[in-house]
Amino acid sequence: MNPASQMAKLMLELRQAGITEVGVLEALEVTPREMFLPEQFKDRAFENVALPIGHHQTVSQPSVVGLMTQALEVTDRMKVLEIGTGSGYQAAVLARLCRRLYTIERHPPLLEQAEDRLKRLGLVNITALTGDGTLGWPEQAPFERIVVTAAAADVPEILLGQLAEGGIMVLPVGLDERDQHLIRVRRTETGAETEDLGATRFVPLIEAGVED
Repeated sequence: MNPASQMAKLMLELRQAGITEVGVLEALEVTPREMFLPEQFKDRAFENVALPIGHHQTVSQPSVVGLMTQALEVTDRMKVLEIGTGSGYQAAVLARLCRRLYTIERHPPLLEQAEDRLKRLGLVNITALTGDGTLGWPEQAPFERIVVTAAAADVPEILLGQLAEGGIMVLPVGLDERDQHLIRVRRTETGAETEDLGATRFVPLIEAGVED
């Protein structure tokens, strides 16, 4: 099957998974996933599966990236924080939809590779940092949107504190990989409202300097 046919098949799978927002679908379609994969997995770029990228990390399956991005309800006027750059794939999708993306990764080699890929794609509205994502990025807060690409035990209060009023955070919650749920949090005047978006599976959210 040629790349165009593989992409058409993947886009159909994404729609069937519930991704209906046109902007999100377009961002996924124009982002070359093979660029974000190790050499031995590039031929699987169009498969809707998570794939390893080293350092006990994975690049999420396209449907999960799409669903998380769609749940954020991002517009081109928003400042977004991403916790867990990983390969840079989610960042590449988000950067096409927001005004400015700030992204944090605790593994320097992964961040270096991700920054190179994002630069080659010409995405210039991204600022990256090596650091402890559990602390957020207080110097740049508040953020209209926050996305966390690793599973926390609960909604992190530090990150919630960096979310603007009316803002949305999307993250997986649950330390047991067999019992994780994707949660959408909306910051309100009086606190936060949470919504369960369904079961998911992510690596755990770990502080910088802590061994996997």
